[in-house]
Amino acid sequence: MESKAIARFARVAPRKARTVVNLVRGQKVAEAINMLLYTRKAAAPVVRKVIESALANARVLNPSVDVDGLYVSIGSVDKGPNSHLRRWRPRAMGRATQITKGVSHIAITLTDRPPPAPKKTKKTASGDAAGTTTATQE
Repeated sequence: MESKAIARFARVAPRKARTVVNLVRGQKVAEAINMLLYTRKAAAPVVRKVIESALANARVLNPSVDVDGLYVSIGSVDKGPNSHLRRWRPRAMGRATQITKGVSHIAITLTDRPPPAPKKTKKTASGDAAGTTTATQE
């Protein structure tokens, strides 16, 4: 079972919202909501509301859903348009430049299956300075 919720035109910068979404991706829903209650980031209340909305959507789709068995499987943050909130800053020689205000589209998907574990990586023995990693085949 899969349920989805999207918050469009959220007034938070996408870069700052991605840090919060990365924090809860792969967690159980109850753990994610509890974690967001005590996270001191501006995007935390917005992401928490989106998770609660996806949880309500899951209850509408299937009233007998096990809420404790749901996981935050997919969380994405996209950049929204900057055309609604324009501010201008005076610059040299009579010019003006636009101040970009961040607007985000936050999408959360809940599933009843736990997300797959990330692939293990190991250092290559080639001795290059970059320290690249390769995925192991198992």
